[in-house]
Amino acid sequence: MKQSYSYTLAELTDRLGASLKGDAGKVITGLNTLQEANESELAFLANPAYARYLQTSQAAAVILSPESAEGYSGNALILANPYLGYAEVSHLFDTDKGLPAGIAESAVVSSDAEVHETAAIGENAVVESGVVIEAGARIDAGAVIGHDSVISKDAHICRNVTICHGVFIGQRTIIHANAVIGADGFGNAHADGRWHKIAQIGGVVIGDDVEIGSCTCIDRGALGDTIIKNGARLDNLIQIAHNVVIGENTAVAANVGISGSTVVGKNCTIAGAAGLAGHITIADNVHLGGMAMVTKSVNKPGAYASGTGLMEAGEWRRNAVRFRKLDDMARRIRVLDKR
Repeated sequence: MKQSYSYTLAELTDRLGASLKGDAGKVITGLNTLQEANESELAFLANPAYARYLQTSQAAAVILSPESAEGYSGNALILANPYLGYAEVSHLFDTDKGLPAGIAESAVVSSDAEVHETAAIGENAVVESGVVIEAGARIDAGAVIGHDSVISKDAHICRNVTICHGVFIGQRTIIHANAVIGADGFGNAHADGRWHKIAQIGGVVIGDDVEIGSCTCIDRGALGDTIIKNGARLDNLIQIAHNVVIGENTAVAANVGISGSTVVGKNCTIAGAAGLAGHITIADNVHLGGMAMVTKSVNKPGAYASGTGLMEAGEWRRNAVRFRKLDDMARRIRVLDKR
């Protein structure tokens, strides 16, 4: 059954610390885009590209910057950062019903696990020996928490997540469905014509307020730990190899792969499908563009990109042929320079 919500603009104004323009008693029952919102829904304008929809929007009210509010005649919640306001108010309309505190009947919890009375453990979840689950933590249906792991206060482990042994999850961290945290890293020694497995005896440490997307895999360290620091954001379908370190508040988009022992600084952004080689360092405040192939350390803040942008197929084929000739062209240019 769908949950229902009801807030007046006065209530939302108080919660957001906004300035109100318009009818304080107007009731808001949901959130939507400028294009789709109806007369009882709240919208927002953060991207100037959507400003053209403002005057024709049917929204009951709009979260706006002071500049955008000047020419708007409808109800408005005025904030310096409308997108942040939208982020905050979105939690008031969250449809996730949560879990009641306690342990579901079908869950399997080891007798020596420590589970706080305010924690929630869902149907068919498994909590192994030596696990500590702190106050307010939530373990959804089908999740597995490996032995000697710690799930800190108010963390949320979603459906079918696998937390392997000896993993630490920080406070308020969210790990989405089917992620795997702490599987063996890709450690092998080659001898006698075959591969010999190296035992991965490190762990994984996830900081506070981290969010990890569905189907993302974070390998345990070979010796020390793989570390994801406070406030980091990892999208879906990311591979983080053994002993990688991700700095505070760094955001990594989907399909990124980071090879072993690479250190990424704080406040970085890594766009989709980028690939990072192993044993390199990325400085703080670096932006790596989509599909970037990073094979050496980046020591200065700034934006970096590799690969090519989209072009017509025939043009791409011609350029690909020319690319193969670059070395020969360079040699000829050196000869001409000498002459």
